[in-house]
Amino acid sequence: MSPSPPAPPEVAELPDALVLYDGVCGFCDSSVQRLLDLDKTGVFHFATLQGTTAAAVRARHPDLPYDIDTVIFVERCDGEERVSVRSAAVLRITARLGGAWRFLGVGWVLPAFLRDAAYRAFAAVRYRLFGTLESCRIPAPEERARFLA
Repeated sequence: MSPSPPAPPEVAELPDALVLYDGVCGFCDSSVQRLLDLDKTGVFHFATLQGTTAAAVRARHPDLPYDIDTVIFVERCDGEERVSVRSAAVLRITARLGGAWRFLGVGWVLPAFLRDAAYRAFAAVRYRLFGTLESCRIPAPEERARFLA
C-alpha cells in the first residue's frame, strides 16, 4: 500500500477579499500598491501566487490555473468562497472598490473569451513592459496585516 499524499496546506479563515498576484511582476506589484492606496477601509488582503496561501487556495479549488500570469480574486460570500480569475477577477476587484471604479463593470458585457484574450495578450508582455522585481517592498506597519504568506 502506497503512502497517502501529504495533506494540502491549510490556511486559517481567509479574509473576505483576497487578491493573489504574481509577486515578481512589476505591473502586478504597482497594481497592488494602487489598490492599497485606493482601499481606504482595508477590505483587500494580498498574497503572491508563489506563496503558501495561494497553494492552499489551489488545493481547495483544484480547477484553478497554476500559471503565474493569472490574477485570482477570492471573495467570501454568504460563508462560501467565490473564486474569479483573469478578467473576471479584475472586474470583481474594481466592483469591490466602488465609486467610479464600478463603471469598469461595463466590461461584463463582453464575452469572457474576448476579455480573457485581451488579458492574456497583456500578461504575455507585462514583464517586457514593466519588468520584474528583484525584491519586494516591505509593507508599512499599517499594511503588514493585509499581506499573507
